[in-house]
Amino acid sequence: MRIGLLDNGYGRFVGGCCYSRRNTHHLPTTRIVFSSVAIILLFYFLFLFHPNLVTLILFFYAASAQSIGVCYGQVANNLPPEPEVIKLYHSNRIGKMRIYNPNHSVLEALRLSNIELIVGVANEDLQSIANSATDWVQRNILPYAPDVKFKYIAVGNEIKPQNAESSYVLPAMQNIYNELVAANLQTQIKVSTAIDLSLLGSSYPPSSGLFSATAAPYISPIIGFLANTNAPLLANVYTYFGYLADPANIKLSYALFTEPGVVVRDGQFGYQNLFGAIVDTLYYAVEKAGGPNVEIVVSESGWPSEGGEAATVDNATTYLRNLIGNVKGGTPRKPGKAIETYLFAMFDENQKGPAETERHFGLFSPDQVLKYQISFD
Repeated sequence: MRIGLLDNGYGRFVGGCCYSRRNTHHLPTTRIVFSSVAIILLFYFLFLFHPNLVTLILFFYAASAQSIGVCYGQVANNLPPEPEVIKLYHSNRIGKMRIYNPNHSVLEALRLSNIELIVGVANEDLQSIANSATDWVQRNILPYAPDVKFKYIAVGNEIKPQNAESSYVLPAMQNIYNELVAANLQTQIKVSTAIDLSLLGSSYPPSSGLFSATAAPYISPIIGFLANTNAPLLANVYTYFGYLADPANIKLSYALFTEPGVVVRDGQFGYQNLFGAIVDTLYYAVEKAGGPNVEIVVSESGWPSEGGEAATVDNATTYLRNLIGNVKGGTPRKPGKAIETYLFAMFDENQKGPAETERHFGLFSPDQVLKYQISFD
């Protein structure tokens, strides 16, 4: 996660089941009551003798419909052991995780956890994987795939066109995908990459969303690959940095989801928060780059609790609580379509930097205490 929103124009953002009464008199009431009592008794005895099993059953049920995940960064020297972290995800009913490299200790702890996983390919590994992904997949995916619920492989994080690694991203994605095809895992595990917002050239209003002339030759072939493989584009979205970039024009309330009315009008769509405007901007840009059916997954979003301007516990609480509530309802352009979103990050990481705020994005302190009064479902 980096500050990458300063030069892309975001300062301008200120401008189920049917029930019918018809046949209820035919329902076998006694059988329904008996079945309900049996289920209640079953759970009662399971809870008495196997409380952990009941917790897992309830967790699996909740995770299946959850749109919120949490990034598990490990740039720190004071974090709890990996098995304890998995228990913390379970106890807080967090059903999705992002990690930034295939740490085998984490992967071992994730076995049979039912936590859906984004696993990253480190930027420094892209060149070798662009030559061959066989070893990487055989070491980091295949030994765990039966027990670990891999969902996406993020090939590189926030690579920019001017970076030396940019020429390796797409070949690395293609090589990993081919290895997954050989293992018959290509429908279970999708291959993507995580971008930041600096790739956007036009962003106001959202319908003008377009990748910059510099970024287009890099990102357009990647979007073509995602479209062909039915994979989403991962994007790191931080309204905090948008606010910092232009506080004179972007109101704090717009960044925190607390604006009472429409701030940006774009044709038939009205935007009350910066997050929704950014996600729709990305959708427009991806469509124009050849991916009309490519979904956006927000692979990072968060707010720091200290270390800089507007970095307070109150603001972080407000942002996180409102973000969790808002992503369930989609965006003005895609209402009712939940946005799969990963909060950054699980813990404060004391070895991140250089900005002080980078060390204070955690939802939990390293002693596993939740910093905010929020719920993840």
